[in-house]
Amino acid sequence: MGDWNPELYLQFKSERTQPSIDLISRINQAEPRSIIDMGCGPGNSTQALVNRWPKSQVTGLDGSAAMIQQARQDYPHQEWIIADATTFETETRFDLVFSNAAIQWIPNHEELLTRLFNLLSENGTLAIQIPLFLDMPLGKIINKRANDDRWRAQTEGVLDLFTIHDVSFYYDILSKLFNSIEMWETNYMHVLNSHGSIMEMMSSTGLKPYLERLYSESDKNDFKEEVLKETIKAYPSQMNGKVLLPFKRLFFIGYK
Repeated sequence: MGDWNPELYLQFKSERTQPSIDLISRINQAEPRSIIDMGCGPGNSTQALVNRWPKSQVTGLDGSAAMIQQARQDYPHQEWIIADATTFETETRFDLVFSNAAIQWIPNHEELLTRLFNLLSENGTLAIQIPLFLDMPLGKIINKRANDDRWRAQTEGVLDLFTIHDVSFYYDILSKLFNSIEMWETNYMHVLNSHGSIMEMMSSTGLKPYLERLYSESDKNDFKEEVLKETIKAYPSQMNGKVLLPFKRLFFIGYK
């Protein structure tokens, strides 16, 4: 995929940051000395970590130069690294390895989770949140439209960019690595202004890889219009004109 758009991403900063805050609140660690936020984006989740543990050394890592540039601009006193989470090497061992809504873009989760485990200190903690985008009606709508005759040749292979498994898959991996595991799912009820807001929110994440494959701006607009029509049917407006977008997310914490 192309680079990410931090400005578009941060239009929905509150909705994107709240899962980080909720995950952080469940971590049972008094004062981790060193923390790394893998796939930190523009730094909103990293700042949530700093707010919880202001005395800790907190590092944000992301493969997107645009996202790290935004993070450095907004939080200039923190440490930021442009790197690929699948190849990142360091002699530092972290008391907390954290990742919010990032690993769904990384393949081979068994290998990835083992790699993240190896970054932990002796009594370290791994904490991860994954959006279960493909379980949602919206994710199914986008994938269904992408498989229509008009779009199939252009969008072929996009679904393979998502790596999302069920809770059983992650438990089997984590149970080999950690002494104690917590797992839960939450359905966030995002209150959005309109169905157009849903499209804006998804354009910087779940819709992004599909739109990037389309040949022209006209194609992009037509595809979004088709998805929007289905979205209006799947997510009816409320009496006050707002739209509720239930957003399902999986959380897990592993303690060594």
